[in-house]
Amino acid sequence: MASDTGIENLTKNLDFVKQLCQDLMVILPEFDITDEKILPYGLKPHTRSVSWIVEQVIVQQMKFNGQKLGLSDVDFSMPDTCLHDCVVATTKGRYHINVKISNAGSTKKSKNDIAAVEKLFMQYTANPNYNLIYACFGIRFRNVHISFEPDYLKVFSPQFLDIYVNPRNDKIQALYDHEPQLRTRKEFLRLLRTSSRSIAL
Repeated sequence: MASDTGIENLTKNLDFVKQLCQDLMVILPEFDITDEKILPYGLKPHTRSVSWIVEQVIVQQMKFNGQKLGLSDVDFSMPDTCLHDCVVATTKGRYHINVKISNAGSTKKSKNDIAAVEKLFMQYTANPNYNLIYACFGIRFRNVHISFEPDYLKVFSPQFLDIYVNPRNDKIQALYDHEPQLRTRKEFLRLLRTSSRSIAL
């Protein structure tokens, strides 16, 4: 592994976001997605059925409680095509965060789509200061009721992933729970380029 101050700085940013999300978990409310009269048999316990709403609860609660969390601002007015869901600003810097959720009640371990390789490569190439951080929260289903699992939180960077690209959709896939592979930004971009068929060499 090459020595690089960027690795150290990114690791510090990951530690900050992890602590921020842990503090937020204490605040996040339990809530009902809808009335049981509307869905008398409840929600299918799959994140697809609730992901966008739960992600909005997370980022909006982060902004609403920003002062309590020591944040200057949280901007979540991102287009759907954006790699990150929100930009968190503090006196020390800005953090581009993509919020994901996982069914904490499931024992199944499978790789998840993380990001389109070409899109990630283009964003990192166009903006040398851009670093994407993923924050994955665990949720539990009880009929139409959603609660957050306090013992489940995974914070990671795509730069430190064990890169596997799904050839069918050219997206990076990974387990949310994984050991980081520390690498420099230059090494990361080289790996993206060689792993994808959509990036011109």
